[in-house]
Amino acid sequence: MIEVIGVRFKKAGKIYYFDPGVCDISQDCYVIVETVRGIEFGKVVVTNKQVEEEDVVLPLKKVIRVADEQDKRTVIENQEHATKAFQTGTNKIVEHRLDMNLVEVEYTFDRNKIIFYFTADGRVDFRNLVKDLASMFKTRIELRQIGVRDEAKMLGGIGPCGRMLCCSTFLGDFEPVSIKMAKDQNLSLNPAKISGLCGRLMCCLKYENDDYEAAKRDLPDMGQAIRTSFGKGKVVGLNMLERLIQIEIPDKERVIEYTLDELIDEGIISATE
Repeated sequence: MIEVIGVRFKKAGKIYYFDPGVCDISQDCYVIVETVRGIEFGKVVVTNKQVEEEDVVLPLKKVIRVADEQDKRTVIENQEHATKAFQTGTNKIVEHRLDMNLVEVEYTFDRNKIIFYFTADGRVDFRNLVKDLASMFKTRIELRQIGVRDEAKMLGGIGPCGRMLCCSTFLGDFEPVSIKMAKDQNLSLNPAKISGLCGRLMCCLKYENDDYEAAKRDLPDMGQAIRTSFGKGKVVGLNMLERLIQIEIPDKERVIEYTLDELIDEGIISATE
C-alpha cells in the first residue's frame, strides 16, 4: 500500500494521485505539483488515502508545496491571458482559413506552454498556425484536437433534465454508453430524446444500467408463457426497477400484477443465485 492524495486541475477533471511527502495537506486546499505538462496548480479532493501500488503510476511525483496567495493570483492572471489568447487564436484561424473551431485556451501554471483546444471534422494541417502563434506569444504552443463530448464538458450548459451537464459538474471520466442501454430501459429511441448537447448518447443512460441488467436476469421475458395459480398466462408488462410483472390470463380475461418475490414464493420462477 502507498499513501497518496488526489488532485484535480479542473472542476470536473480526472483525479491524479501524488505523494503528499512532508506537506500538511487538508481537503479542498490548493497545491503546486509537477506533471508531464510542467508545474501545475491543483485542488486537493482526496486526502491521505491508502491505495495499492498497481493502482498508481510509479514513480509517484511529490507535492512541491501548498499553494499560497501569490500562486492563486498567478492562476487568475493566467486565466486573463488565456482569454486574450483565445481571441487572438480565433482571429488567426480565420486568417489561415482553417476548418476548425477553437473551444478553449489554457496556460500552464508556469506559462511555459499555451494549449489551444479545438474541434474539427477531420485532420487539420495547422503547422503554419502554430508557427504564427509561437512568434506572437514567444512560448511553446500546443494545439490539441478534442471530441464533441470533451467540448461539452469544457463549455458546460443545461441538459434536457434542466440541470447543469453532468460532465461539466462532477463526471471525471467518460464511460462508454450504448444504444442497448436505452433499449433495456424501454426509452424512446428518438435521437433527440436520448442525446445530450454534444449530440452523443446521454451519459446518464449509464447510471441505472446495472440495475436494469440485474433485473433482466431476475425477471421473465416479455411474451414468456407462465403458469400461475389462476391458470396459464403470458408476460405482457415489466417494471424493471420495482420488479413488477404483469401477466395476462386469457381464460380469466384479466391481467394480474405480481411482484418478483410473489412469483418466487409460489414456485413459478426460481430465485437467481
